[in-house]
Amino acid sequence: MGTERGEACLRGILWGCCLLACLVSACATSGVPQLPATSPKNEAEASQDYILGAEDSVEVQVWKNPDLSRTVTIRPDGKISLPLVGDVQAAGQTPTQLTEAVTEKLKAYYKEPAQVTVIVHQVNSYAIYVLGEVRNQGKHLVRSGTTFLQTISLVGGFTTFASMNKITLRRKDHEGKEVSTLIRYKDVLAGQQPNVALKAGDILIIP
Repeated sequence: MGTERGEACLRGILWGCCLLACLVSACATSGVPQLPATSPKNEAEASQDYILGAEDSVEVQVWKNPDLSRTVTIRPDGKISLPLVGDVQAAGQTPTQLTEAVTEKLKAYYKEPAQVTVIVHQVNSYAIYVLGEVRNQGKHLVRSGTTFLQTISLVGGFTTFASMNKITLRRKDHEGKEVSTLIRYKDVLAGQQPNVALKAGDILIIP
């Protein structure tokens, strides 16, 4: 009898362990929705559609020519300097466009078109600013296309004193003039106002 009870107890323990393992596995694969990351820091996060800006770090690789390959930071004037070719406009270009520009400049030194690759190492130019009644105000580096709601999540949400329906978005237009837009948080949540994608240099002010 003692042996039978011991075996029954052991079977119960094993069954419990199996059940616990199944529950843990189910929780780990339950697909909890999360907002996308909003701080691109390396080349894996920067696509070929990304528009380069001042202070971004890029690596220019010239195949079989390490002397011409460099990792450089885009200067405030929007240019980078490379051996042989000198200054090249980088800000405002995609990595693909910068690759084409460097390849074109190298034609004077190569019989065949040089094989050039541009890799974005660090994205430092796509910054927005969130000021006022939020939990983490200041400068934030985000991905291109980050929306207003994603930004509010990024900064930790509002404080208890925030006027959520009197938010101001300040943005410079194509002429460099600052334009202010009123954003009502509840209207954005309800779909009555667009959940705008923020652009580099945008300022959100939450009174």
